[in-house]
Amino acid sequence: MNNFIFRIFKLSALVLLINSCSVNKARIDNDLKSYFDKYNVDGCFTMLNNADGEITVYNMNMDTARFSPAATFKLISSLIALQTGVVTDEKMIIKSNNSDSNNIGENIHDGFKIDGTPFFHEVARRIGKKTMQSWIDSLSYGNKITEGPIDSFWFNNKLKISPDEQLGLLKKLYFDQLPFRKSVQETVRRFMLEEDNSAYKLSYKMGFAINESKEKLGWVVGWIEENRHVYFFTTLIKTDNSNIDIKEIRLNVLKDILKHYGFFEGKK
Repeated sequence: MNNFIFRIFKLSALVLLINSCSVNKARIDNDLKSYFDKYNVDGCFTMLNNADGEITVYNMNMDTARFSPAATFKLISSLIALQTGVVTDEKMIIKSNNSDSNNIGENIHDGFKIDGTPFFHEVARRIGKKTMQSWIDSLSYGNKITEGPIDSFWFNNKLKISPDEQLGLLKKLYFDQLPFRKSVQETVRRFMLEEDNSAYKLSYKMGFAINESKEKLGWVVGWIEENRHVYFFTTLIKTDNSNIDIKEIRLNVLKDILKHYGFFEGKK
């Protein structure tokens, strides 16, 4: 019995290691605090330079804590929907049988890009609880808890994931290392691409949530590519000030930090 428990412990530790980015070896950059202070918010930032494996972190405690993924969970639900055929292709229009959204009139690309739409609520209902839980378990996604309604569990502060775990997931998605067809992962990466020019490519997904303490959370997770080098990042900001528009400033914080590190000029 003790050997069995030990094997389970080793397996759990291995899964945790695979899905994180070993931030215990990170370079801590407290200079980044000024970019959060500029907007009167708390937060954390993590970056992985894929070329040399260097990880840079601001606010390690927050980076390794878990929070509601909010709309960043669309990365996962998109992958599952396309893999399972719940969504057959990018042009498929979803129409809901729910009384609150009888005609969504969106495809998966539009639903991914726009916050606050019912598209992914209907997608989750069609995927179903059992299938959704199976995939979340397979991915070892955060705490893997899907309690509550199937169409909103990623907003109810039951399912949680850390910025560090998000970083590990992003790297796997970029390199087609998740357990989905390559074409499915390529499609989701294409959804994430927001800026593409001769100097850089910037891909990300944002999210917004309110935690148990009524604090607002703002995510930006993704990567930036310059000169064929990729850098993965997660940014999370937090505030209890109702007057702060966290949806607007989350991307400002990220871009300020990237500029601080010399990005956007094609010289990295």
